[in-house]
Amino acid sequence: MTAAAAAASTETLVLEGLPALLREAADAAQAFVADAKGAVKARITAGRRIDRKLADAEQHAVHGFGWYAAYAELLTQVAGWAAALDADGKFSETDALLAQLLFAEYASQMVGGIPMNQGEMVRPADLTDSRETMNRLFAPALTRFITAGGGQAVKSRVARLVADARGKATVENTGLDETFEMIRDQFHSFAEAKVIPFAHQWHLKDELIPLELVKELGDLGVFGLTIPEEFGGSGMGKTAMCVVSEELSRAWIGVGSLATRSEIAAELILTGGTEAQKAEWLPKIASAEILPTAVFTEPNTGSDLGSLRTRGELKGDSYVVTGNKTWITHAARADVMTLLVRTDPATTDYRGLSMLLAPKMRGSDAQPFPTPGMSGGEIEVIGYRGMKEYEIGFDGFTVPAANLLGGVEGQGFKQLMATFESARIQTAARAVGVAQRGLELGLAYALDRNQFGGPIFGFPRVANKLAMMAAELMGVRQLTYFAARQKDDGKRCDLEAGMAKLIAARVAWAAADNALQIHGGNGFAMEYEVSRVLADARILNIFEGAGEIQAQVIARRLLEDGN
Repeated sequence: MTAAAAAASTETLVLEGLPALLREAADAAQAFVADAKGAVKARITAGRRIDRKLADAEQHAVHGFGWYAAYAELLTQVAGWAAALDADGKFSETDALLAQLLFAEYASQMVGGIPMNQGEMVRPADLTDSRETMNRLFAPALTRFITAGGGQAVKSRVARLVADARGKATVENTGLDETFEMIRDQFHSFAEAKVIPFAHQWHLKDELIPLELVKELGDLGVFGLTIPEEFGGSGMGKTAMCVVSEELSRAWIGVGSLATRSEIAAELILTGGTEAQKAEWLPKIASAEILPTAVFTEPNTGSDLGSLRTRGELKGDSYVVTGNKTWITHAARADVMTLLVRTDPATTDYRGLSMLLAPKMRGSDAQPFPTPGMSGGEIEVIGYRGMKEYEIGFDGFTVPAANLLGGVEGQGFKQLMATFESARIQTAARAVGVAQRGLELGLAYALDRNQFGGPIFGFPRVANKLAMMAAELMGVRQLTYFAARQKDDGKRCDLEAGMAKLIAARVAWAAADNALQIHGGNGFAMEYEVSRVLADARILNIFEGAGEIQAQVIARRLLEDGN
């Protein structure tokens, strides 16, 4: 076959009228979710209200509905991305085939079963017994993708295009404007020079990220990226935060997560703090003069924040804190804690909680908690290293009363909830970065490793893994950017942020796992970077809302909607 004939044959791989077909398929997926909603809601409703016990008993269907809704929204955002690129004349062959392959795979999963994790599938019959509703998933556009959109020729071509783009920050056109792509290029280069060559040794030695690197990130504005300019930040919004988090997490999730605590603290202060607290704390956070940490979780509470027991008792002009906290990231090095405590001992739920801005002395490996009234130790972890995890005990620890966030007790839970959108968007971006690194490592090994007379990239089951990594990565990247844009536009986006986080965490794990599989036995050796990427990816489905909690939040939000 001549080169011209080969090029012509690849053109036929893209389905005719693809942008319109993508939209039609996404609309059909949304129609299924809309129809299935009534059936799921009927199973968990007593009278006119959702019954919590019924919802718990029907957890598989409720959570499964959340997954179907998230899939439909992802397809919708990919269809919108494709249409925008096509309108601008930028919809490349790579973009088209990635979208086509993703739709083929996700349409097939929506019919045959969506993997909520490795051992739990949710299928249409788990949500509804209506044949008419199920038939929504056999709409002509969805069926077209299932039957003709993701065959071996498509996967092989996608894999080849991914290999040809080796070294690029992204395989596809992201759809972001030049400003965001300039930011991406800057942090991609920084990560290549300052993080990637050293990260694996830091991980293996379980070392804290060097303070020199923290300072460099501070000088680059990472910690004040979303803080308004009047308080010393860049005021760039959540989309910029996504790009930076993605690129730094691609290098190492520990570095990509450094700014998360600053983001949480700044969001708490911006949305709930007094003017004096904003003026006092935000400039210091933006400049990295101080490093914050988030101190919320307690032993045996997990996601049930309303049952927190750590006490903050007002005595004179100080709160005296007593209790225990756990899973506190970067706690030893931090200079200030956003500390959630119970200030009303008569309460047993979220209504008695308050947030304190609690200064502390910066610790070290030798003496992690030198501050009077604090003690604690490191929790050893398999991945997500570089900042370290700690458990902390408080016994007579004091916080100035003026540091009660907002100056009014009982607002802590509400203040914390206001940060969840940003935290989950950023976590989704971190997951995208981890998945991107999995793709890069898997691709590099597949191209360089020779077996049976050639690179293992030539074997379809190796190439297919890489193709699907790239397709899923494109899709979840678009869903994450959509959530960020909603936040930047001042719109409520807890639903979109939760959907992005839910799918991105699974995509990161799949990419890391498949990249390790491509490495074979070498991937299981700790000397190979992919072993670290796998360990790092695993946490993403747990923190900032475990996958089960995330699916429930998405479903409950949709099912409680009166429409």
